[in-house]
Formats: sequence, C-alpha cells, structure tokens
Amino acid sequence: MRKPRECRMAGTDKPRVAVIGLGSMGYGMATSLRNAGFDVTGCDVSAEAVAKFVAEGGQGAATPAAAAQNADIVVSVVVNAAQTEAILFGAGGAAETLVKDAVFISSATMDPDVARRLAKELEATGRHYLDAPISGGAQRAAQGELTILASGSKAAFAKARPALDAMAAKLYELGDEVGQGAAFKMINQLLAGVHIAAASEAIAFAAKQGLDIRKVYEVITASAGNSWMFENRVPHVLDGDYTPRSAVDIFVKDLGIIQDMARTAKFPVPVSAAALQMFLMTSASGMGRDDDASVARMYARVTGTKLPGDPA
Repeated sequence: MRKPRECRMAGTDKPRVAVIGLGSMGYGMATSLRNAGFDVTGCDVSAEAVAKFVAEGGQGAATPAAAAQNADIVVSVVVNAAQTEAILFGAGGAAETLVKDAVFISSATMDPDVARRLAKELEATGRHYLDAPISGGAQRAAQGELTILASGSKAAFAKARPALDAMAAKLYELGDEVGQGAAFKMINQLLAGVHIAAASEAIAFAAKQGLDIRKVYEVITASAGNSWMFENRVPHVLDGDYTPRSAVDIFVKDLGIIQDMARTAKFPVPVSAAALQMFLMTSASGMGRDDDASVARMYARVTGTKLPGDPA
C-alpha cells in the first residue's frame, strides 16, 4: 500500500477534486465543479463517461486510487453503501492513495450505521469523512444547485467547504456526527417513495375511471392533493416517457433500507412498506431500470387500464 502524501494546497489555489461515479448526478456535479474553476478528475466504470468528461475539459482516471492520488477532496457519487466501500477500500480503492488530511465526501444513500462504520475506518487512517447525501436532479447538479444534507467533523466540513459551496444551492449542516446526514436523507426517501407510489396509483385510477388524465393533472396540481412528486412524475406518465431520470430500483433499495432501519428501531412503517411492495412488483415485471413513474404502468397492467404510450 502506497504511503499517503501530505496534502498540499498552495496559497489561495483551489483544492484539487476527484469525482468518482460519473452517472447523471456525478457527471453533473463534476461539471459544476469544473465550471467553478476547480481542477477536477473524473472516474467511472464506464470508460465512455470518463472520455466524455475529458473531452469537455476535465481530467480522467481509470481507478479510484488513480483519481484520488492528486486530490484534496474526493466526491463519491455512487449508488449505495457497497459501492462506496468498494471504491474506498477495495482493490484500486481511493484509500490506497488519498493524501493525508484530505476529505472523502460520500453522497450515496445508505443506512446511517454503515456510514458511521465507513467513517470510522477512514478516519483511523488520518483522512476525513463527510456524510453528505444529495437531493436534486441531474440538471440542478450541473448547475451547482443541489441540496446537500451533510454531517461530520468540523475539520471535514472545513476541508470540504470549497467543493460544497460549488455544488450546493442549499447546504444543511446537520451536526458533527457522521450518520445524521444519512438519516435525514432516509426520511426524505421515505416520503419521496410514498409520494411517487401514491401519485402513480392516483393517475392510473383516474385513467381507469375514464377521466382525461391531462385535465386530472391540471386540477390536482392546483388543489390540496398535489405533491412535488405528483407534479414532477405524472408528466412522464402523460407523455408515455419512462426514460429513467430516477429508476424504480433506486426506491427498491432506499425503501428497503428504511424497512431495515425501522425493524432495528422496532418502529412501524406500514405506508412505506406498502410503497416498497409496489416498487418491487414494478421491478420484478422488468421495469427496474425504467423511470420510477413506471409504478403507474404496473397499476395499469394489473387492472387492464390504458395509459399514454401503451400499445393499442
């Protein structure tokens, strides 16, 4: 294992940043950092994503270790805790080369207990860990307008601050204990998943009643039954466009984490449990990688209801 080098930041120079995970969110975050004047290295399992980032003016690396070796800040934008652990401590992981006193910003949604364990392991090596889940879409990520729910030590916040300011329109500092950011994000995901499932149920039920569902959308978005998810996701159903902005399987994962947390806490969460079953059914039918509004398609298929875009 290569010995960590001392972190070097000359004068007022911006810190060097690596973004690991160039999916829709990570690519946007890397772009917003580059647009803010940072020296950014992108890393992803997709060589095409890395090549695209390099073509647009960034730098590329083939492994997390290669990306981290010149970075003062590493931003991890992967799907879950397992991937986060792999890019940190797996073969070719960032912990092999991450400079001493650098900060690892973890943006994956995960169980707070896992976030605490990863932080403990990394901090024992002399690096900092910031628990910083994100909220917002790819467009907001590229514009540096995310909401970031962060917790960690004062030193971690201080090291991460330049990148956080470039990536976030709203930064919530939720305490000095890693895991608080993750817990806040899971409450958000509980509500988000329930609202998507409810919106899907409502619009499919409206179609079953023979209602003009575009008019239903107009009426509901001006009424008390509206939600952000109804307003955002139902247009995907109206257009018959299930290109994934956020996939069904994301909520299979996140609502599953909520069930695990609730079971440990002996706290009943029956509404989110019902929502999880709808996402599971949708995924099991082959739509796991489609847009999460596909839950409406599942309702439609089960009940013989026609939605826009369905075969005649």
